[in-house]
Amino acid sequence: MSAAADAQRAGRQVEEILDRLAATGDRQACEAAEELVRVLMEFYGAGLARILERLGEGPLGPLLDDELVASLLALHDLHPEDVRTRIRRALDSTGDPVELLGFDEATGVLRLRPAAAGGGCGCSGTTGSAQRDVEEALACFAPEVTRVELEPAAAPPPALLQISTRPPAPARVP
Repeated sequence: MSAAADAQRAGRQVEEILDRLAATGDRQACEAAEELVRVLMEFYGAGLARILERLGEGPLGPLLDDELVASLLALHDLHPEDVRTRIRRALDSTGDPVELLGFDEATGVLRLRPAAAGGGCGCSGTTGSAQRDVEEALACFAPEVTRVELEPAAAPPPALLQISTRPPAPARVP
C-alpha cells in the first residue's frame, strides 16, 4: 500500500473515531477529541512550515511530486504551487491522457475530457477507471477539487479522403 493510501486510510480512521464518539452522546468527549485533532493539525502544520522555511528556495520538486507530502502541504495551506499547477501535476501523475476543460474555484468542479490521442478503447470501464485514477491523484495534489465532471471524448477528426483523376488506361492492342 502506498504512503498516500496509508494517509487516506488514517484520515478515514480519524473521521470514524470522531463519529463513534459523537454517537455516544458525550458532547464533552466529542468536543475534546475534535480539539485534540485541531491542535495536532496545528502542531504538524507548524512543523511542516518550519521545514519549508529551512529548505528555502531549494529544490522542492521531488517533495512536491510525492503524493503524501503534496497532500500534507495542501492540507496545511503550505503548498507553494497554485491550485491550477497542482491540478496539472495530479493529471500528469495518472498517466491517463485527459484534456483540462476548466476549473471553477468557487464550486471546486473540474471539467475534463479524455484526450483524443488516448490509447483506451473508449468503453465505460476504461473511462471509469481513468476517472478514479484522476480523483485519487487530485485528492492528494489538489483537494480543492470537490467534483470531477468527465465529458465525452471528442470525436476524432474525419479521415482525409484524397480523390484524384485516374491515370489513362493503357491502349488495347487488337
